[in-house]
Amino acid sequence: MHSPSSILSNEPIEIDIEHAVVEDDPRLWSNTKKASLSIYHTAILFIVSGASMFSGFAVHIQNPANAQIEQQLHASSGDISLSLSLFILVQGNFPVIWSAIGEIKGRKFVYLLSIALFIFGSAIVALSRTIGLVIGMRIVQAAGSSAVFAIGAATLADIYESHQRGTMMGVYYSAPLLGPSLGPIFGGALTQGFSWRAVFWFLVTWGGIVFLAFLFLFNDTFRKERSVTHQNVLNFRLRGQQSSEAKDESQNISKLEVGGEKQTTSKDIEAQRTVIPAPAIKDVKLTIADVNPFPAYFSIVSRKNNLVVLIASGLTFAFGFSIPYTCARTLSMYYDYDALKTGLVLLAYGVGCVAGSILGGHWSDRTLARLKAANRGVSFPEMRLESTKIAMLWLPPSVIGYAWVCQERVNVFAVCVMLFLAGFLSIWIYTSTLAYLVDANTGHSSMAVATNSTFRGLFAFVAAEIAVPLQDTIGDGGLYTLWAGLMLVVECMILLVLYKGRNWREASVEREKQKLDAE
Repeated sequence: MHSPSSILSNEPIEIDIEHAVVEDDPRLWSNTKKASLSIYHTAILFIVSGASMFSGFAVHIQNPANAQIEQQLHASSGDISLSLSLFILVQGNFPVIWSAIGEIKGRKFVYLLSIALFIFGSAIVALSRTIGLVIGMRIVQAAGSSAVFAIGAATLADIYESHQRGTMMGVYYSAPLLGPSLGPIFGGALTQGFSWRAVFWFLVTWGGIVFLAFLFLFNDTFRKERSVTHQNVLNFRLRGQQSSEAKDESQNISKLEVGGEKQTTSKDIEAQRTVIPAPAIKDVKLTIADVNPFPAYFSIVSRKNNLVVLIASGLTFAFGFSIPYTCARTLSMYYDYDALKTGLVLLAYGVGCVAGSILGGHWSDRTLARLKAANRGVSFPEMRLESTKIAMLWLPPSVIGYAWVCQERVNVFAVCVMLFLAGFLSIWIYTSTLAYLVDANTGHSSMAVATNSTFRGLFAFVAAEIAVPLQDTIGDGGLYTLWAGLMLVVECMILLVLYKGRNWREASVEREKQKLDAE
């Protein structure tokens, strides 16, 4: 802890930016709110999870309605595929923009604006008379639904300490995972009971409920003092001001005041431990130029440990996107299942994903705590990846099992079992990689998650485009045997980061520090 005088001083303080002193600290709201800390934090968790749930729903809920959309809007199957693949591509890439806006306006503003955009897009789709308008407004929907993927995890980082995040990330990420299973059920029931337009009116209603929850129940958790972007901008401006004031002094004095070790313009928190206190940063106003997302994006990608985990995460998500899409076709073509029955089978996959997300996140936290205790109370982000080993043993065999029970058209119960295992084990691994990205990029958590969304959107877009041609050519057996091989590659990449990532990360920090010192 720092003395009050040091906190009120304009001098930089040597502390971890994640624990910089802030007014109305979201992690200490129990001291200022009448509700208990756990209840209020849980409310935030469920509001954010509710927003992420309709993001997952919006991807898959259209599938049962596709035949009716084709018929009524005179669309081709290519048009329908385009509406789905463009949706996932935009949803994956737009979070980078929302993350930048959040640095200027805060998280609550982004939530409200993005959800309003989602509601608007959903309503126009429901009223559309042409397939072109449907495709265009699905892109608007995707942009609106994508914000929660970037700032949802960052919001949890605002209110939870690192040793709690695995569990909370698991709960948070379980919500959108209901989309692949419950989406077809809701979509099939609404389409059969009313029409395809009812699907999108349902999304309008859900979006409206979530919008009101954010408007009246959510307090913004973003604090400038814990943002690397704000710290960098303030340091740059203070350095410029000091440089101007010292221009008439001797070169040695000038260097003492504005040079050397007191320059703290690092793009990464580990390269700059100096944090400007709250009074000095309070009045900083950022512009679009200050929060240009692309330098931060490339900074994250340039780190070898991040890049390897991002590729592994993207492949894991692409697998999770491909399996319910192709399974629905298999059940329709070879099991003669309608939309509702298909949705009920896919529920096994969704339940597996939710269970894997929650249990995997909890196990991740326990593993981190155990390794930290064994390391004399010192932890580092790569420790969290140790928790993935138990799932790595069983994921490739489960994917191969799914491949061949579908290929051989065995009893649907076996398909359900394999769907459950594939979902459970893949998301167990994915949850830990997501938590690792947040922990390894302190101060850049929203941009790290946004970058992850970009990778997963790109990989899922490719998976959606090639899934059906490969399924038709080599069958489920060949397609998911290939996926089992890719999951082995993913596991090797995660193990590489587990054992080499710390050295890579520290080397990147040192290079960034040297570059800044040379400027």
